[in-house]
Amino acid sequence: MKGERHQGKGLMYLTVLPDEYNPELPYPLVIMLHGFGANMDDLAGLAPAINRRGYVYACPNAPIPFTLGYGHTGYGWTSPRGQVTPEEVTTAETLLAGFFDEVFEQFRVAPGRAILLGFSQGGGMTYRCGLGRAQTFAGLAALSATLPATNELEPKLPEDRRQHIFVAHGRSDPLVSMETAVAARRFLVGAGYSPEYHEYDMGHEISGEVLSDLVLWLNRVLPPLKDTA
Repeated sequence: MKGERHQGKGLMYLTVLPDEYNPELPYPLVIMLHGFGANMDDLAGLAPAINRRGYVYACPNAPIPFTLGYGHTGYGWTSPRGQVTPEEVTTAETLLAGFFDEVFEQFRVAPGRAILLGFSQGGGMTYRCGLGRAQTFAGLAALSATLPATNELEPKLPEDRRQHIFVAHGRSDPLVSMETAVAARRFLVGAGYSPEYHEYDMGHEISGEVLSDLVLWLNRVLPPLKDTA
């Protein structure tokens, strides 16, 4: 697989191309949104474990830099919980909307031939930016995700609630409580969705068990390109 870095119109992003990539083939797209304090490299390592030949992957870098311990710089879609401003949310959503358009055009991806996946704060952005794009994304995957306020999500919901949604959370997550996932499931089911919901004996992470279940779900919802799978 081959990684390529890009300076997009609004966001920097990393693409991961499959083995024996052929730009003439209609690969499905997996977009992965990292969590707070990470960067666009963080989830790229999932690509070989998901499928080395049948998808193209794109990982945008969140727009807001934060200085973390030991001089390390991480990035966030917004400030941490409790400090988020409406302006930050609007900016993040606008930048991601532009990124979606850009990468769909780059890889000539048809509507409905993509998955939006996010971890932690990136999972919250997956809910924010994915629920209103059911025609764009065949499915959404929220891993150890924060849940935006439901009154912010409700106006985004389309009439058709058949979009596939995968929810995974650790019972011992010290950063995003298990109740967040329970609340997400309650909200989604109440809104008419049928999420695939999983709890795991883990903390704030993507375990091998999560990855195995995610790959099974991906293969069902948006199979890899058959010519290369």
